[in-house]
Amino acid sequence: MQRFIADLPGWVTSIAVVAAAILVALLVHRMIFALARRASMRTRSQLDDIVIRRLYRPGRWLLMAIALSFVQPGLDLGESGTRAWAQGAGLLVPGLIGWMLVALLGVLFDWILLRADVSVADNLRARRWRTRASILRRIILFVVLAITFCLMLMSIPSVRSIGVTLIASAGLAALAVGAAAQPALKNLIAGIQMAFSEPIRLDDVVIVEGEWGRIEDIRLTYVVVRLWDERRLVVPVSQFLEKSFQNWTRETSQLLGSVFWYLDPAADIPRLRAKMEELVKANPRWDGRFCNLQVTDVKPEAIEVRGLMTAKDASTAFDLRCDIREGLLAYIRQEMPEALVRARGLLEFKPPRVESDSLF
Repeated sequence: MQRFIADLPGWVTSIAVVAAAILVALLVHRMIFALARRASMRTRSQLDDIVIRRLYRPGRWLLMAIALSFVQPGLDLGESGTRAWAQGAGLLVPGLIGWMLVALLGVLFDWILLRADVSVADNLRARRWRTRASILRRIILFVVLAITFCLMLMSIPSVRSIGVTLIASAGLAALAVGAAAQPALKNLIAGIQMAFSEPIRLDDVVIVEGEWGRIEDIRLTYVVVRLWDERRLVVPVSQFLEKSFQNWTRETSQLLGSVFWYLDPAADIPRLRAKMEELVKANPRWDGRFCNLQVTDVKPEAIEVRGLMTAKDASTAFDLRCDIREGLLAYIRQEMPEALVRARGLLEFKPPRVESDSLF
């Protein structure tokens, strides 16, 4: 048997050794992750499940690369084969390292999303963590991919020599690229600045470009705002740093809503105030903080009556305002019709003139 193996061509033996190394690496990979899954089932934490899911595929290729590096000295590759092996390793190793770093970055990001629960009532802190994690993840991912790509290119001798030759003109090229990509670089720098200044966060309620919506996604160069009618407004990141906009949930999601009615001056305001307080307190959307009704203006034909009420967030406040507006209008229509605006006119009676000629 040994003589038969010794008589085989070197390339056949090398292929067999490589195949055996790959098979062993796959078996070790399956065994390690099977044990890891069994251990994760005994814990309540979801972090180990995230690690297993994220590292499963890159871990398999990394174990294969390690196995091949161990058997490479014993392979009969020849001079050209050794050179090709080194070339392939120069491309493969940076790629695997970059893939592993991206996977670890995904583990950290998923863990932050798991800890930052935005479904709670007061989710300001959670939205802050999610926003920072989302922006910083994209920045780090961009840097890792750029470095990985550069390392892979530098492993190619021809590309490396071209890079050394062109290094003298790199300054002019950088100026040209910078001038051409000025808007993109401006938004990229603004995105990095936004990660720390936080003028907006994910799920913030904003009014931008005259549109009401929620921050759905924050990218490095643009922000996606989900409008109330399910449209999407794509806004450059720099606009949130250079122009004014309304952020209704900057410090807290609680909001004070207002409703206006225009009524007849003869309306019984204390009676309307008592009815509005009854409607607000009976509505489950009210958060119990404040409600009030006042006459805020007097116009020639009507008085302006304003009702204030609080709710836990902007969408709830909008629905609460609609409910109170409809409820008080129904009450006025049924119980207090004299409060509806009426047009008044002055009628003046003048007796007919009697001419002196008609008496004779």
